Amino acid sequence: MQIKIGEKIKELRRHDGRTQDALAKAVGVTSQAVSRWESGGSYPDMEVLPSIANYFGVSIDELFGYQNDRDKKVEAIIQRIEAFHIESRGDDEWVDECLGILREGVAEFPQNERLLITLANTLSEAGWRRHYEWLYYDQDGYIQHDYDRHKKNPYWAEAVEICENLANNASDHSIATKAISILVLLYRNFGETQRAIACANRMPELKQCREVLLAAAVDGKEEAKYVGDLLLKLASKFAEQMVYGLVANLHHYASDMPIEKIKGAIDLFYLICEDGNFGAYHGKLIQLYLYLSRIQWERGYHDDAFHSLDEALMHARALEALCDGKEHRYTAPLVSFVTYTTDSSAEIAKTLPEDWPWWSNPDYSQVEKEIKADPRWDAWVEKTQQ
Repeated sequence: MQIKIGEKIKELRRHDGRTQDALAKAVGVTSQAVSRWESGGSYPDMEVLPSIANYFGVSIDELFGYQNDRDKKVEAIIQRIEAFHIESRGDDEWVDECLGILREGVAEFPQNERLLITLANTLSEAGWRRHYEWLYYDQDGYIQHDYDRHKKNPYWAEAVEICENLANNASDHSIATKAISILVLLYRNFGETQRAIACANRMPELKQCREVLLAAAVDGKEEAKYVGDLLLKLASKFAEQMVYGLVANLHHYASDMPIEKIKGAIDLFYLICEDGNFGAYHGKLIQLYLYLSRIQWERGYHDDAFHSLDEALMHARALEALCDGKEHRYTAPLVSFVTYTTDSSAEIAKTLPEDWPWWSNPDYSQVEKEIKADPRWDAWVEKTQQ
């Protein structure tokens, strides 16, 4: 390690185009001393190390060569967690292993912000899987959260504690932003709506978000690429919010209105990708068609419900065909410069029966009982497994 510090000083000095004499004057030693450090003949005194680190704008760890090793270890831990694909899974079998990996990492690197936000996010997801989100509709038909149950969720309580620290103290803005996004949902679930609103108000409004500003930052083909990416992301977020808007009030489901709204959200994707190449967004269409089938069955449109299930399966097959780990490009005019890469292996169709109806509100237990009693359900399930 002592030899590395001399090599590191030489590397930093040459990278910045600075002389040994300039460094010596800055830290209060002779140029001969600097020369001896770099040749390995002697080593800086401990009291000089902070001045050297400050001169080059690095940490003391980096002077000793720790930084690269630490970053590699942290990256390896995070990649192990990402390999579980937590957010796309509905089970909780990963919880103990993932949390164990992250707790070991945080014990070794207790101040690492990347590990802390990954731990917080994993705790948040674990809370959904292990303790669920408890909802009910009030007397006016509006959805409410069961705050008392949610406050007993130990995973969410720990996630809040970590995120509060990161939201206020993280040096990495993106990590602070992620912490705030987690806090908004968990504060809401705990009934602390004013704190949730205060967190949300710390974020920029829609017209100042990254995707909008990227589209405004360039021109030519680059502008076309960013505008296309923005349109696709807006369509996806619009579709999600359309569903949440419907779910918010039970009375919405007393008519065919939700069917028309979900169809409208689906049509928005066709407006952007009129050639049917939805790329990674086949996944969003899968979700919408699964939910549409649930509503159609409940409203008595049983044939339409199974047509929607077949549409979901079609989009699952299309997405599976793209899961090769390679870069792909959209082909419709508005998004023809947008590229994406999907996982190299995925069995999406086989999980459709488990994923149905994707959004669980309002209660669908009666619909599930009825639709699964129809012989066409078993036939559809069989097609998903082929």
